[in-house]
Amino acid sequence: MLAIERASFGAEAWPRELFDELLGDCPELFFVARIGLRLRGYIATCVVRQGAEVVSIAVDPRRRGQGIATAMMRHTLDSLRRRGIQRCWLTVRTGNVDAIRFYRGAGFVRVRRVKHYYGPGADGWRMRIAL
Repeated sequence: MLAIERASFGAEAWPRELFDELLGDCPELFFVARIGLRLRGYIATCVVRQGAEVVSIAVDPRRRGQGIATAMMRHTLDSLRRRGIQRCWLTVRTGNVDAIRFYRGAGFVRVRRVKHYYGPGADGWRMRIAL
């Protein structure tokens, strides 16, 4: 999982300790995608207040375009619906056109710009989906 994280996010990849914390806080909505015995992607979602937040999603860059992220997102949203969660949100870099297109395809809509979410001069779009 850490190799996928590094390949996907480079210098901004999360360290192992952050994943350990996330697994401890939100284990029931931390899913991985496997093809055979190989890990090919992961999605981490946490239930907070009146909804849920997709905290991170990544697919092995060599396996992108094969529907892995779509399957993980669909599974996550279905799991949230079964739990009675009514809304879900995430934040994505404003310039990450491919990710924004993916999230829109999954049903998310842009809600607002979050200034400096990723650091000085690096804004994010808050996106939301009603479940």
